[in-house]
Amino acid sequence: MNHFYVMRDMLKGIVRRHLNSVLLILCLFVPVIAQAQKQGPGAVTGIILSQEGKPAEAVTVAVPALNKGTTTDTEGRFLLSDIPAGSYLLRVSGVGVKQEERKVTVRNGRTTVADFTLVQIAGELLEVSVTEKKNRYKADVPSSSLRLNEPLKEIPQNVQIITSRVMADQQMLTMADGVNRLVSGATRVEHWADLYTRINTRGSRASAFRNGVNVTSSWGPLNEDMSMVDHIEFVKGPAGFMMSNGEPSGIYNVVTKKPTGAGFNGEASFTLGSFDLYRASLDLDGKLEKTGKLLYRLNVMGQNKNSFRPYEYNNRYVVAPAITYKISDQTTLTAEYTYQHVKMSDPGSAYSFAKEGYGVLPRDFTLVSAGLTPTNIDDHSVFVNLQHQISNQWKLTTQLSYFNYTQRGANVWPDAVNPDGTMIRGIGSWDAKSEYKFGQAYVNGDVQTGKIRHRILGGLDMGIKNFMADFGQYFLLDSVGGEFDSHHPNYGPPNNGYPVWDWSTPLEQRNPNINDQSYTGLYLQDELGFLENRIRLTLAGRYTYVKQNEGGPSYDAKKFTPRVGLSVSIDKQTSAYALYDQSFIPQTGFMRDSSKIKPKTGNNLEVGLKRDWMDSKWSTTLSVYRIIRKDELRSDPDNQQNEQFSVVLGQTKTQGIEFDMKGELLPGLNLLVNYAYTDSKIDEATKAIPDLKVGDRVPGYATHNVNAWLSYKLEQGVLKGLGFSGGFSYMKDRDTWTATSAANLIGLPDYFRLDGSVFWEKGKIRVTANIYNILDKYLYSGTYEDWGGYYSWQTEAGRNFRFNVAYRF
Repeated sequence: MNHFYVMRDMLKGIVRRHLNSVLLILCLFVPVIAQAQKQGPGAVTGIILSQEGKPAEAVTVAVPALNKGTTTDTEGRFLLSDIPAGSYLLRVSGVGVKQEERKVTVRNGRTTVADFTLVQIAGELLEVSVTEKKNRYKADVPSSSLRLNEPLKEIPQNVQIITSRVMADQQMLTMADGVNRLVSGATRVEHWADLYTRINTRGSRASAFRNGVNVTSSWGPLNEDMSMVDHIEFVKGPAGFMMSNGEPSGIYNVVTKKPTGAGFNGEASFTLGSFDLYRASLDLDGKLEKTGKLLYRLNVMGQNKNSFRPYEYNNRYVVAPAITYKISDQTTLTAEYTYQHVKMSDPGSAYSFAKEGYGVLPRDFTLVSAGLTPTNIDDHSVFVNLQHQISNQWKLTTQLSYFNYTQRGANVWPDAVNPDGTMIRGIGSWDAKSEYKFGQAYVNGDVQTGKIRHRILGGLDMGIKNFMADFGQYFLLDSVGGEFDSHHPNYGPPNNGYPVWDWSTPLEQRNPNINDQSYTGLYLQDELGFLENRIRLTLAGRYTYVKQNEGGPSYDAKKFTPRVGLSVSIDKQTSAYALYDQSFIPQTGFMRDSSKIKPKTGNNLEVGLKRDWMDSKWSTTLSVYRIIRKDELRSDPDNQQNEQFSVVLGQTKTQGIEFDMKGELLPGLNLLVNYAYTDSKIDEATKAIPDLKVGDRVPGYATHNVNAWLSYKLEQGVLKGLGFSGGFSYMKDRDTWTATSAANLIGLPDYFRLDGSVFWEKGKIRVTANIYNILDKYLYSGTYEDWGGYYSWQTEAGRNFRFNVAYRF
């Protein structure tokens, strides 16, 4: 490990002095101009995927002219060696799939890469569907939007994929519906009444991505409805080639549904549940013309949903069409549009407040009265993705995306909380809109120079984020002598009546809060494979320039972030890895001495072990990490009225252990289980904050986090198709959402929640009944509000139910 630190320090010193030289040195690893060694015959290798993007096992790959052939392994990979130089027809075939043929050119001493995606023959069963059925909870290959062209097992990082099957088993409706429980160490922070999801992992916020685009904002993004989601990818730790800038904890990437080219099929789903939940969705997938060059996917959903709290509701509908045009065998263009409309109650309805501590009010307590202004949200997004196979070794991807979000409503919050439980409620307008534009272009290469394999990734990443919001209008619902009594709430008309908001002036002319950001990033990565790719060394770097404005002077930051990784295949089922990576986040503010604000930086060290078990039916990932964060800003405790100076916190250190296990243990028995130990504390404390000392906890995590979900389906006998599933979530030694300087505070209790379901499948029909919080526990998370001197927390629903009927066609 000492050698690792020496290498890191040397690399950082070189970067500071000779950035251009470092980029040039990295470029030398790109073998674009390298000449192959003229010795020995060549080879053909590749990955065969099903139309759903899953590895296709036991598919035949052959060169008829040479009478040579092989079959793919459990990861969909194949290798044909000892191929003489020349041009050949490569044929891929399997049960229930359309035979594919492609001309490949083989050179002496070179390995030619040829990847295929299979197309199912209408009315027949795709052979790989047997594998997919067995691995409902396990995925082996990330989406192309992560830009990595390799199996998860070979990536020198902890990457976890949440499949659509496990989300369906738990009847998750949005990103806020417990997705964090499916990944080790992920904790949801602040619910905001299903408005948006903030997930913390490894001691800080995980950046939110959609289809490979960083859509993280202060108040978003809007929770993605699961009707539009194919799967979700969690990348632990930083990944400079994927992030413009963000916390070193990692990202989650929501991958939306796209056309599969499998002919006409789809699913209609109907859900009923507690608290007047009524929901219907439709998923259609097919061809717009017979040749299959023009494909479509359409997802629509409508929902009415109330809550266990009075006057709280979340009604929404989604329309998400996507079209794929196969311009040629080498070029594919996909365009998708998503519209989410939400009409919901005041987001402040989810919070409870009290001076004496957490959990002292009934579970269904709310500040919201009937008749308050609803919140209306319109969320639009457009993606245009072009993929071009330049050659057998090189693939170019370009993507343009556009997001437009508008929100109009209000937010209720206590203006004052009294020791006897009475309070004066204040309500502020919440009129906001954002507009994001992104452009990406990157190339993936898989080439051979001598005995070294190169997986190359390089590209350009650009983005503009503009956000503005008006919180300027404020109204007191209650008055002195007519306070709202939290112990005996009156949900009738407030003492001062209802506010009337003036939104006649355009938002831009109301001096709104502004958060604008633009960035440009260049990145390059070469993964060098030695000893027939059993040892893989990753060398990468990214240079990012960011300009940011949060209502004051514009601030810019530029940073080179290196990445060094090593992954070793111990055997066909096991790999070990080590990683050093960096991240940075630009910060804005004002220092009392007028010194320049530095970006917040993160340094990540991680080692791990990945293994597939029982012929790749289930897998485990074990990782150990340490993250150092520097130069984080906090408010200056010496601020007087209207002063907004900041001070540098010092340094924090987060370290931990994470374990994830998923897949099929026995026929019909699928399991997902994870555990995380997290320790995040102040490592260096600034003297500018007297109450801050080394060893203080950094808020927003639980020291111990355990989750499990088990599903079993009978596959034989009279009760064939009947299944049972269930699981729990447990958090111990929890911390609050935000930092506080108050002493002798009440802590959060341990958390335990038990859920279960019964389901039945036969042919095209699936019926599922879920029960949540079986033990009917009073569950919550929260924090202490320093400025108001009171506790705030958000409760979860008690025992409740959902019933779903889905029909596939």
